[in-house]
Amino acid sequence: MWLELQIFGFRALWSPYYIVFILGLAVLYYAVTGPWRKRFGDVDPPTMNEQIMFYSGLVLLYLIKGSPIDLISHIMFTAHMTQMALYYLVFPILITKGLPNWIWRKLFSMKLIAPVIKLMTKPLLALILFNGLFSMYHFPAIFDFAKTNETAHAIITTFILLTAFFVWIPVFHPIKERDTLSPVLKIGYIFANGVLITPACGLIIFAGESLYSTYSDPAAWSTALALCVPSGVLGNLSLSGPEIFSPLPLVEDQQLGGVIMKITQEIVYGIFIAMIFFPWFNQEKSSVDPLPSETN
Repeated sequence: MWLELQIFGFRALWSPYYIVFILGLAVLYYAVTGPWRKRFGDVDPPTMNEQIMFYSGLVLLYLIKGSPIDLISHIMFTAHMTQMALYYLVFPILITKGLPNWIWRKLFSMKLIAPVIKLMTKPLLALILFNGLFSMYHFPAIFDFAKTNETAHAIITTFILLTAFFVWIPVFHPIKERDTLSPVLKIGYIFANGVLITPACGLIIFAGESLYSTYSDPAAWSTALALCVPSGVLGNLSLSGPEIFSPLPLVEDQQLGGVIMKITQEIVYGIFIAMIFFPWFNQEKSSVDPLPSETN
């Protein structure tokens, strides 16, 4: 497949303008947390762990939105779901953990932004919004419309990304005094996320036919592909459909995409459940264990 994709050119494969965008975010983070930090008061520089998290998040963002993965996601549904899993389940965690505490305090104190963040990070609302919007996005009619309309695609995916940030904040709230969920409730909250996303994955996995014309209809596919391939390049190519690049039949590709999304979600959620459960369990165990008797 890799050699076949070369016909789309360097710009479509590696998105040089997106590299500039990513580098701009990296420079902004360095400036705000470094040379400009004192403008925000007597605040500490980011820890090494925070820097690693944030810059890793930017690298991941480029890999899923600027590298050939983005182009392949218009050819194979498997690549699309891999992209979505990393974009919505992993990227928000890295950025959230990468921002210093004082930046979050600034956001939660801004007059216009703070009320929105406080509302959207309420656990029940965040739970319903993220999983509901993600599932609705993968309804065939909405998916095909978004994939063939650049403005709709940008608005829908960006809004889902915002809800992905909101859904993770109750799990590891960056402001300690606002971290009000008990470990048991956090575990239940993460488990509920896994349950609510299952119907969408199940619909995709067990469908007996191709659900999305974006991948099955050559005309719709060409329109979707035009969102990431320069028109001058695409106009010079004679393409019949995504099957000329994909090693999998349409239905199998679709089913594998659903499986990848579900497995990735289970792994990510399982890791965080373990990270919450074991420290809490050990703390509870140490609080009830009797003190060793003193010997004379």
